[in-house]
Amino acid sequence: MTIRLLKPALFCLALFPAFPAVAEPVALGDHLELFADDFIVGETSGDLERHLHRPEPKEVVLTADAPWEGNTSGYYTLFQDGDLYRMIYRGWAHDPETKKQLRAEVTCYAESDDGIHWRKPNLGLFEWEGSKDNNIIIRSGNGIHNFTAFKDSNPDCPPEARYKALGGSKEKGKHGLMYFRSADCIHWEQVGEEPVITEGAFDSQNLAFWDSERGEYRAHWRIFTEGVVNEKQWKPGGYRAIRTAASKDFVHWEPHHDLAYPEGTPNQHLYTNAVQPYFRAPQILIGFPTRYLPDEGQRVEPIFMISRDGVNFRRFNEPVIPESAPADRQGNRSNYMTWGMLRLPGKPDEISVYATEAYYGPVPGRVRRFAYRLDGFVSMRTGNDGGELLTKPLTFSGNHLTLNYTTLAKRGSVKIELQNADGQPIDGFTLADATPLTGDSVKATVTWKGGHDLSELSGKPVRVRLVATQADLFSLRFH
Repeated sequence: MTIRLLKPALFCLALFPAFPAVAEPVALGDHLELFADDFIVGETSGDLERHLHRPEPKEVVLTADAPWEGNTSGYYTLFQDGDLYRMIYRGWAHDPETKKQLRAEVTCYAESDDGIHWRKPNLGLFEWEGSKDNNIIIRSGNGIHNFTAFKDSNPDCPPEARYKALGGSKEKGKHGLMYFRSADCIHWEQVGEEPVITEGAFDSQNLAFWDSERGEYRAHWRIFTEGVVNEKQWKPGGYRAIRTAASKDFVHWEPHHDLAYPEGTPNQHLYTNAVQPYFRAPQILIGFPTRYLPDEGQRVEPIFMISRDGVNFRRFNEPVIPESAPADRQGNRSNYMTWGMLRLPGKPDEISVYATEAYYGPVPGRVRRFAYRLDGFVSMRTGNDGGELLTKPLTFSGNHLTLNYTTLAKRGSVKIELQNADGQPIDGFTLADATPLTGDSVKATVTWKGGHDLSELSGKPVRVRLVATQADLFSLRFH
């Protein structure tokens, strides 16, 4: 994977502590933990800093070239459903010069066996220009605007609502998000006559999902902060932003909260949010909000953020998919991240994400795949002079420790020491006993001279000391 160095000034956002230190040991159990925030990071020293990684651009996987699709097709949702990958998206088109709507918005469906080759099945549900040979799943009705769906993993979910969606209402007096459900992800019905979420702007990809860690549904949607009159009228201090709320039944939503960021995070327009639980560590919420720059040709660029509670996020300021990524991303709204992270067959060490290109242009819109290293969003990077990271006191379950890391040159290495809660090295697991890790691995077992069995330490507070030179540290996990 190509590694790009960022200017040191860009790391200032990432280094602000977002959450207060806790006196009690952090209870990890056997959860995977990333180094993208300070949840387990206690102290750092030496030549070490957080580094934002960019996914590698891959192939175009879908082109919105059907007569009912077009150059403003967008707000793609992708998720795995057993052996099948599903995609739901908006089909739409506008005149490239005048931006005038050319045809009505529809909701479309595609599917894939490998996440790369997508087919648009002829579903026969709705007629388009005299034929039902199309992949349209919703053609008309209130609440279809920017329809965004997901598979509900709530174990108590009834079969008829296994797939759920939120769609924006345009009906006068019913401003908000309508609730839809489906048993098969193809045939949808609206639930109730009134919006279930009403406090917001909603002209975006507004989404929800089942949060298995907290046992509730969580929604994230677009708002206008104070100072915004509407899409075309602005006052100083007004921004597009993100709001969230939780629900036990998907109908009644608790009081909302506006997303919060560490002090020093700049106020910027955030058009979409793409928030989702990280499938390898569902206690962590990952977001790829689209930063909108209205004074720079209305261009957009996805950025990265991470949260532990769905409200407080650490946001990184550098785009994860720059406009220079291929192709046609420089135009008005031409570089959105889709909603979804997939692990594809035959690619066990990759995470596939997807982004759009060629919006409002003379050619149909497209979706391109990008590939991250597993857990490879952000690393703690050490340079030539080496650096150290000491975790907060932790408790774990299991008998061995694995590390996701890579070393950047022949001199690169990582050594790990285990300490007690007071910071004293534990006999047999000292730095002198540690076997150096070199090369590249997403799941390297950490060993010491005596082996790797940590059974005697399971459930006891320990601190993990990582000493590294010319290396990237992505994640760790006790098993």
